[in-house]
Amino acid sequence: MTSAGSKRIRNRAGGDVSILGLGGNDRTTPQMVDRAVRSGINYLFFYSTRFEGMVEGVRYACRDKRDSIVVATGTEDRSPAAIKRFVDEVSAGVGIDVIDVLFAEYVSPDEDMACILGDGGAVEAIEELKSAGRVRYVGLSVHDRDLGTKIVETGRVDVLMHRYNMAHRKSEAQLLPTALTHNVPVVAFTCTRWGSLLRGHPDWHGSVPTGVECYRFALAHPAVELAMTAPGSVAELDANLQTLDGKTVDAGDWNAYGDLIYGQGMDAFETRWP
Repeated sequence: MTSAGSKRIRNRAGGDVSILGLGGNDRTTPQMVDRAVRSGINYLFFYSTRFEGMVEGVRYACRDKRDSIVVATGTEDRSPAAIKRFVDEVSAGVGIDVIDVLFAEYVSPDEDMACILGDGGAVEAIEELKSAGRVRYVGLSVHDRDLGTKIVETGRVDVLMHRYNMAHRKSEAQLLPTALTHNVPVVAFTCTRWGSLLRGHPDWHGSVPTGVECYRFALAHPAVELAMTAPGSVAELDANLQTLDGKTVDAGDWNAYGDLIYGQGMDAFETRWP
């Protein structure tokens, strides 16, 4: 786990980002956001302003705590004009002038990389917004490990969001070490593998991990700055908030279990990026 005082994502006041981030979905309520913030979460992420409960909750949190809150969002748009419109939409919806982390979302090896990294591409658009003071960190979200490694090596990304969990550990071979070498913090998402890690396996006779253990597993890698949770209820949120106690797990204890869950597969979205 990233040691205290060595965080690479910081809030506007210069303070550390929390080790657990709250991700918005269509079940997020303003009350859940408030509960998370009061409990110590200061990294708030949503990728759609259609998540009205999340947006309202973030807006409320930023009224009194703006300098301590890290507002993160992302878009699959690639054109500079569309990205700027998205930033304007988020800024108006949340009532802030600056977005802390803006991700170019779901970058895929099937895309023309000129639209991502070339002149007039998505990363350049976010860089320009950063220079203009509208964005603090240039982010990129990617599933593909090889592509993620190459993008980190360009030195143009401040924050990388990447799938990492007990079942999906191949990033440990190259991508995560490369991110660590280049001092690019990784935001781990799908830490429970869309909940499948919580359901057990017929060939597994040990204990089944809790959500908290899944988050602690991801946080055990030194490249991972924080783990994302997107609870569907207050009860799930309260359970996952235990991650904030900073306790660790021996990640190796869960490798065999993760291999069994990985072998189940799930859907085309997951298996496309093994």
